[in-house]
Amino acid sequence: MQVRVEGIVIRSMDYGEGNKIVTLLTDTHGKAGVIIRGAKKIKSRHGSLSQLFTQGEYLFYRNSGLGTLTHGEIIESHHVLREQLDMTAYASYAAELVDRALQEEDASAFMYEQLKACLHAFEEGKDLMITTQLFEMKVLQAAGYGPDFNACVSCGNTVGPMSLSAQGGGVLCSRCAYKDAQAYPLSESALKLLRLFQQMDLRRLGNIQVKDETKQQLKGAMRLLMDMHIGIPLKSRSFLDQLDKYSI
Repeated sequence: MQVRVEGIVIRSMDYGEGNKIVTLLTDTHGKAGVIIRGAKKIKSRHGSLSQLFTQGEYLFYRNSGLGTLTHGEIIESHHVLREQLDMTAYASYAAELVDRALQEEDASAFMYEQLKACLHAFEEGKDLMITTQLFEMKVLQAAGYGPDFNACVSCGNTVGPMSLSAQGGGVLCSRCAYKDAQAYPLSESALKLLRLFQQMDLRRLGNIQVKDETKQQLKGAMRLLMDMHIGIPLKSRSFLDQLDKYSI
């Protein structure tokens, strides 16, 4: 069966002497694995279609399992994301997160549009950390773990300081925070941004100016949520932590 999709390469690996297998996040077929024969050869017509972050139109033949590419056209190469270390690190994390965290049924057309918008935001110079945290929220929601930031998940209170309860799936007010020993206190500005992340489509992301202190608090909150509900060790996240540690 011939399949035509628009897709973004979220994983690329060598296969045999001259071939590559890519995993695409597509607009219509969820995640799709495709063999690109001869992709490693210098004069390959399709080599560029196998590069990480490439957005293109892919035509492949598939009976079951992996497809075999027959034709393709690049829509966006996103070469800038492969040339600058910080962009490469954040884009790799976004791609690996989608690849590892989302099941086939969660890899919807909406998530394809969110990843596309995320990569464009990186290229456009939007804040890398804020863009990534917003994308993490979209992944959590797609996987069915969207937290509740509107009211205390224990008593329903909406007033006063709140703490994040990752295991509770939302926030706890000051009266209920004792119920989770790992509750993570949130400033008012951090809570407002987390609520914004829940509602915002990445395609509408503008230039948000966030204090470094708030960014770090958001990073801690999203890390708790990702570890609790996704819980998958990602090589790209470890590399991001190294960049952050040494301020590379």
